[in-house]
Amino acid sequence: SRCLATYDRRLLPGETPESVLEEMRQALDKLSPGHPGAALSARYALGRETCYTGRIMEAERFFPGWLFEEDEWFIDRPYRALKEAGFDISLSHYNFCTNGSHYAGEAGIPTIGFGPSHESLAHTMDEYIEISQLQKARDGYRIIMEALLAVK
Repeated sequence: SRCLATYDRRLLPGETPESVLEEMRQALDKLSPGHPGAALSARYALGRETCYTGRIMEAERFFPGWLFEEDEWFIDRPYRALKEAGFDISLSHYNFCTNGSHYAGEAGIPTIGFGPSHESLAHTMDEYIEISQLQKARDGYRIIMEALLAVK
């Protein structure tokens, strides 16, 4: 007599909680005529986390997309420094959610992503990282910090 479906969808820059929910409601409206008597609705799931202090935090699970231009100083400086140090990198995107959704997407704080290993291994049953990848990432983090802290 009841069905609950959870839909996980990656968001694009500029989409708002209201615009995404409206899209879902329009899809449900198209289903309603074929299912008389069904009460179809859409809402955001609530996240509930307990902090190390014991404080409980609750919030709607909406993680906005974000994008910065390649020529932004906080992207360009570290990118050039990593290339000069011999890192084989390119500018791209993540196919997963990060805390950047809050910092960049909600708070507008300059945010970049950099990490070791392969994205396809992250948060999987057999996740692992090679020691050499970890050491290279350590060097990369140092290069990024030095590039961001350089006074020009």
